Amino acid sequence: MFSARQVLGSMVGLTAAVAGIGAVAIPTARATTTADAVAISDIQGTGTTSPLAGQTVTTSGIVTAAYPSGGFFGFYLQTPGTGGSLDLGSHDASDALFVYQPRSAGAVTVKPGDAVTVTGEVTEYAGMTQVSVPVATGIVTDGTGTIEPVVSQWPATDAQKESLEGMLFAPQGDVTVSNTYGVENFGELGLAHGDRPLIQPTEVARPGSAEAEAVKADNAARGIILDDGSSTTLRPPTSRTIPYVSNTSPVVVGASVDFRGPVILSQGGSPSAPTYRLQPTQVATADPASWPADFGAVRSDAPDERKIGRRADVKIASFNVLNYFTTLGDADDDNVGDGGCTAYKDRAGDGNNVSGGCDQRGAWDPADFARQQAKIVSAINALDADVVGLMEIENSARLGETADEATNSLVAALNAAAGRKVWSANPSSAELPDASGADVITNAIIYKRSAVRRIGESRALGDQSGDDQAFGNAREPIGQIFKPADGGAPFLFVVNHFKSKGSPGPWPGDGDTGDGQGASNESRVRQATALVSWVSSIRAETGVTDVALAGDFNSYTQEDPMQVLYEAGYADSETLSGNEEYSYSFSGLSGSLDHVLLNRHAQRRFTGSDIWSINSGESLLLEYSRYNYTGLDLHTDSPFRSSDHDPVIVGLTRNAG
Repeated sequence: MFSARQVLGSMVGLTAAVAGIGAVAIPTARATTTADAVAISDIQGTGTTSPLAGQTVTTSGIVTAAYPSGGFFGFYLQTPGTGGSLDLGSHDASDALFVYQPRSAGAVTVKPGDAVTVTGEVTEYAGMTQVSVPVATGIVTDGTGTIEPVVSQWPATDAQKESLEGMLFAPQGDVTVSNTYGVENFGELGLAHGDRPLIQPTEVARPGSAEAEAVKADNAARGIILDDGSSTTLRPPTSRTIPYVSNTSPVVVGASVDFRGPVILSQGGSPSAPTYRLQPTQVATADPASWPADFGAVRSDAPDERKIGRRADVKIASFNVLNYFTTLGDADDDNVGDGGCTAYKDRAGDGNNVSGGCDQRGAWDPADFARQQAKIVSAINALDADVVGLMEIENSARLGETADEATNSLVAALNAAAGRKVWSANPSSAELPDASGADVITNAIIYKRSAVRRIGESRALGDQSGDDQAFGNAREPIGQIFKPADGGAPFLFVVNHFKSKGSPGPWPGDGDTGDGQGASNESRVRQATALVSWVSSIRAETGVTDVALAGDFNSYTQEDPMQVLYEAGYADSETLSGNEEYSYSFSGLSGSLDHVLLNRHAQRRFTGSDIWSINSGESLLLEYSRYNYTGLDLHTDSPFRSSDHDPVIVGLTRNAG
């Protein structure tokens, strides 16, 4: 999006923000014509490929972007007098194209604003029409000129984008970051037109419904990639530095995008599956000054107390801690895996985290573990909840260690950082099945000693773990009844981690049906059903009335397993709050796999909730597992990218009402 001044500056002449040329009028081009010259729009045609593909043509225009480095080997050329205000309903052929200048034609020396005539073969590459000029004599510079960037409604369809392919484009209206995952390998950001990221359809609509299809169509209309003006594959580990990732100028899902000048609307990416994208007019580097846009600040150093509610007497939270393991892949730090462990390695060949070959997950050696733990400790202490349910923490008993060793280690680190004994670990329940057949990750509960008191023993749903039972392929739910330390009604806090979507479970309905719920939906439905029954039995046994279910349910808000819980009287805290926040980002789509649900009794104590966005929208390169993966040291002990899931925190009053 642009200010009026930015658009006007681009219409007068290419500005310094675009290509390093002063924001002054550039003399009009002297026309260069030949008898067989072909207009760029005729080369482009009105279809997805050129009607002149394979033919040698001569055409001319004004250079709008040039790439002497970065692997593009060429420049964009646009017909003088085109651009400006366009109606995409009637504009059907692009007036610009890419000129490919291979090494045989010498270095790219043209600059934005140059008037150029080129002669070469019309080809298609990665979805984009281009003229390939094999020799330097095929490029003739003759004067200078100006191009107005296209000002139009957002090109929502492929046909509209195709009609602007290669043209200088000034995005209008709100634009939001929707995906940071592609930065690591390709220097790509996913963007969404509008003031919100793209949304998982089953986060807001029932699977397979017309409403879900409408969300899917909206995502397709609003989404586009912001590239880096380079074809270099960055894929770490690499000594290169990478754009769109920074601790001082962070780029995070949900951030607003304020373009500094026009960009090129093009196609690119995989030649076999190209996608439409916005290219900067110069290569974007690790230096934020080279980026084509400024990104809004969305980070916060702590959850939003206004959303949680200042009336809250007790705060409860859910946090997936991304394979926090104290049993390491290389405990003696000789870079040789213990017990067959293999590692993902950094650019120096040193392991960062375990890739396989053993039961361990998480950090590779003591230095990696220290980095991982520092970020998690920073996050949990800043979260400032009184009771926290943890997922993806080491099941120490399963690895032959003392039960709860990993949880106790985390509590010790939290207390050391706090400077006093603030936290305690809830002990594992005697109701859990024998650890030898359990998963290597488990659930855990930690709590602040001054805020709550335990009532009774730890609980676990430990009789449904057989291969033919509900939790045969997931972590057993655990629970504990707590009471506010200063007095008040008790509540049952239950921590869950349902089966993931990535692979099918054993039940007939576990295949991925394509309705958006992924694999193992039937497994998760059975787990939700068993959970409801088990909690009801605890309530009947103990007399506790108020229940909070927390955890990674691996289910978006409108999916079938969540419906089982809603029908049993539970309500999602974010639905109650109406915040429209999301705990997870996958394939550029935001949604919540992590939830805190309250039964009807507990809802009377609800003061508010917040999803603290510190992880899912952040670049993967900030994670401990990517230490020394690029030529820029990005590690900090901050909470940001301490995991891949965002924590959910909920406020409760001491008593109902």
